[in-house]
Amino acid sequence: MSRIDFIKNTLWQNLLAWLGLAVVFSVLYYLALMMALIIRFEGLPNYLNFHAWAFNIERIWLSTPSWLDMLLIMKDEWLLEIGFMNYDYGTGISEWSLFIAPVKVLGVLLLGILLSANYLLLRNGNRVCSPRATRGAGVATGLGATLVSLASITMSWVVCCSTPTWVVGLAMMGLGVSTSLWLEPVGVWVNIAGYFFLLASLYIAASRATANSRYQVDAHI
Repeated sequence: MSRIDFIKNTLWQNLLAWLGLAVVFSVLYYLALMMALIIRFEGLPNYLNFHAWAFNIERIWLSTPSWLDMLLIMKDEWLLEIGFMNYDYGTGISEWSLFIAPVKVLGVLLLGILLSANYLLLRNGNRVCSPRATRGAGVATGLGATLVSLASITMSWVVCCSTPTWVVGLAMMGLGVSTSLWLEPVGVWVNIAGYFFLLASLYIAASRATANSRYQVDAHI
């Protein structure tokens, strides 16, 4: 059995589990971000804003001549904002918040799809994969997931000029604010590197599939 056949058969036999795990991971990811904010600032959110995402996307589509600029603007359009508003300063100032941007959500869902695929491949491939290949796939999966998870953060903090970006998470973890903002432009490359490691882990997980042509895919998690 070729690597591609091994991957296709494993995912097809576990299709519902594959997609279900991907959705569950995506939901848990945003819940984890929200919990991180609550724990970090020791307070619950006190406001929730919905943005006219579809209307804004339409306006960007009609008013932006450059396709590249259009896509770059669209990816940062928000649908939902939840955070903490401090009313000690006049009408209030948002101290911290979590933004839900549909394009970013799709990226997190893709991360969940790749993670669940790697889980199923490693589980079903344990009988034909060498321990070395299994460890290699696990390391690549963990590294890729960490990079993509960091680069997909959409939190804002007043200390970081309230900009909803991935480096806010780094600043909250203790990295200097100026250093964090300096790293902001490399977010795209961090994402690319993360997805590269996740795809590499798929290849590694299936690397020994050809060792046993009679291998039957386990259809249960």
